[in-house]
Amino acid sequence: MLQETIIAAAAGGNNAASALTNMGFEHLITEMVQKPGEYAVSWAVLLILVAMSAMSWYWTVINSLKSVRLKGQADRVVSTFWETPNAQDAIRLMEEQPKNEPFSKIALDAAQAAAHHQRAEGSSTGLGEALSRSEFVDRALRQAVTRESAKLQSGMTLLATVGATAPFVGLLGTVWGIYGALIRIGATGQASIDAVAGPVGEALIMTAIGLFVAIPAVFAYNFFSKTNSSTISKFDTFAHDLHDFFATGSRVR
Repeated sequence: MLQETIIAAAAGGNNAASALTNMGFEHLITEMVQKPGEYAVSWAVLLILVAMSAMSWYWTVINSLKSVRLKGQADRVVSTFWETPNAQDAIRLMEEQPKNEPFSKIALDAAQAAAHHQRAEGSSTGLGEALSRSEFVDRALRQAVTRESAKLQSGMTLLATVGATAPFVGLLGTVWGIYGALIRIGATGQASIDAVAGPVGEALIMTAIGLFVAIPAVFAYNFFSKTNSSTISKFDTFAHDLHDFFATGSRVR
């Protein structure tokens, strides 16, 4: 009797160990490759999560490089503009900045607006009478700040979408996998640990993948939101000083 009990326990232990090996990611991929029709939904969920992860990491890298570049250029460009004694030389230096440098573009828009208004004051267009120099420069600066601020938001919508939806996409794979496991258990009549653990474990992996995709996207979105807010604040400060300079001829400190 004791010997039979030991043999049964050993068999149960082997079944449990076998069940645990069937709960891994490698076993899930093997099953999906061998039975693509049965795992069609799992394939769809996995491919969607991989695509979401690739896109979120792409924008994370792009925005990280952009953030580092802006942080290094912002103070240098602003200080270059104000430290240049001649306005024409300052504008020329702004024109020499890279095309993707936002502070120089804001300054150039303000300079072009002021120059355009000055030319129109003596013409018959009526621009000088309809809008004062201050109003005309202010409008140009608002448009420039809005344009450059919008460029900072590239990829932010995607990061927010991935962070919010990836766990639910993974959960869809989990629910569908558990549903399929219950159908197989009902069809075979087997409810042992080795029959249940494998399918359920495979299904739960989808939720884990969804979380691994979502968590970095959420961190990236929060980080870039804070960084962009700081940069936009610098845009506003610089634009305010530019307005004073081009509207009155001197910077108000």
